[in-house]
Amino acid sequence: MINCFIKRDNRLNVIEGIDSLQNNKDRSSVIWIDMVSPTHEEIKAVEAMFDIHFPTKQESEEIELSSRYWEEDNRIEINSYFLINENNTASNETVSFILQGELLISIRYKNLASFSAFTKRFLTSPREFRNGYSIFCQIIDIRIDADADTIENLSKEIAKIRKHVFTDYANDDEEILEHIATFEDLNMKIRENLTDKQRILSSLLKCELYNDDKKEIPIMLKDIRSLIEHTNFNFERLDYLQNIFIGILNIEQNKVIKIFTIVNVLFLPPTLIASIFGMNFEFMPELHWEYGYLFSYGLMFLSSVTPIAIFKKKGWI
Repeated sequence: MINCFIKRDNRLNVIEGIDSLQNNKDRSSVIWIDMVSPTHEEIKAVEAMFDIHFPTKQESEEIELSSRYWEEDNRIEINSYFLINENNTASNETVSFILQGELLISIRYKNLASFSAFTKRFLTSPREFRNGYSIFCQIIDIRIDADADTIENLSKEIAKIRKHVFTDYANDDEEILEHIATFEDLNMKIRENLTDKQRILSSLLKCELYNDDKKEIPIMLKDIRSLIEHTNFNFERLDYLQNIFIGILNIEQNKVIKIFTIVNVLFLPPTLIASIFGMNFEFMPELHWEYGYLFSYGLMFLSSVTPIAIFKKKGWI
């Protein structure tokens, strides 16, 4: 699917489909082409119309800085991460941007909330965006704000599970460990997302193109640095929470082992007495004693009660 945004004197028109774009003769007024899961034919058609070579999906997902940001003549190619968090599964989707003169072309293979939010803003106030560069900066700024909201929600979830561990813990060990692992994975994906944008914006700030429109980049870089610090804090909180939880597990296990140890100690003396009187040697005075059976029971009972009294006195149970 292709959405083409045409701006003429602060008036914005939107056309859909490659056929409508090919029929538009005034291509100099095209300010943004948003390509969502484009076909091979659509990519080739846009490349031919604007003399642009698009990176393949595999090339766009490379992690090297040279593949994430490329500047050549009057064209800038950018591959940036956009965070997707669905069904407690976080992933970074790569979106490709090409800036050439006043034109911005974006290529993505999933519907992203940041693009939907910007499109609504663009249709409402088109005069605020002079060229494709300003559109790109606004999309990145919306994504940074969304990352900030995600970090804030993550912090609330970490605080909630911390409270659960300390107050409402009910031996749901696997569930708590699964939550901690999920939060760590999400925080790691956010960190990768922010670091990627920091590298791209830093490279864009050094670019000699669009020198008059770079006021927003230092502000976005400052926001990213503060968010990265917050992700580091979340890593520390999760690490601390995991250590505390493991400590609580060890305490609970020690309590169980302590109970079994006390039970074993209580039954050892009666077992020893029963073993002694259970022998069938001929020379055993108690074997034919009238009260020998009751005497052995009394001795076993006394040997069980005495350790209990001693443990209670020492505060062990």
